[in-house]
Amino acid sequence: MTGHDHDHRHDHDHDHDHHHDHDHDDPRALRAEALEAMLIERGLIEPAAIDSTLDYFEHQLGPMLGARVVAKAWTDPTFKDRLLNDGLAAIGELGLGGPQVDHLVVVENTADVHNVVVCTLCSCYPWGLLGLPPAWYKSLAYRSRVVREPRTVLAEMGCELPDDVEVRVWDSSAEVRYFVLPERPVDSAGLDEEALAERVGRDQMIGVAR
Repeated sequence: MTGHDHDHRHDHDHDHDHHHDHDHDDPRALRAEALEAMLIERGLIEPAAIDSTLDYFEHQLGPMLGARVVAKAWTDPTFKDRLLNDGLAAIGELGLGGPQVDHLVVVENTADVHNVVVCTLCSCYPWGLLGLPPAWYKSLAYRSRVVREPRTVLAEMGCELPDDVEVRVWDSSAEVRYFVLPERPVDSAGLDEEALAERVGRDQMIGVAR
């Protein structure tokens, strides 16, 4: 495989019996919003309950949890080995888990390999570590193009890779969710886990940033 190739990891069939998320311009999303408005109007659900649920996903269940995992792996080689070998068991050591991480595979970025995650048929995503997926992750443009032309898509998102870096594209499904372990920044020597976690962003753990 050359630096210009990509490795489309599609070892699992998509059996999407789980919750689907879509862009707001998707007719299904619009119907969901209309249904929500109707339920509120008829007094069948309280707006506060909806707000509470959204707050949970946006502020309590978010990329700061994944960043903890990354920082731990950067500072603890034995934890890193366990994480790459059995992602679910390793994050369980930190008390983490939650939605859509029951089958977690962690892939490591190195100086020679860059990993990027997609779900080509839907929006499978490790919510329990990264929170709600961004709109672009769910878009048809990203889901279709990153498989065919990953370097171009990554460059458009500000992640330009040297020609000699191999790009691997991992296709999430109902059976498995992928999580990228980024490279540790070269200027991070001496930082503790908390400080390291602050250096980790959501896009790095999807693989669209470096």
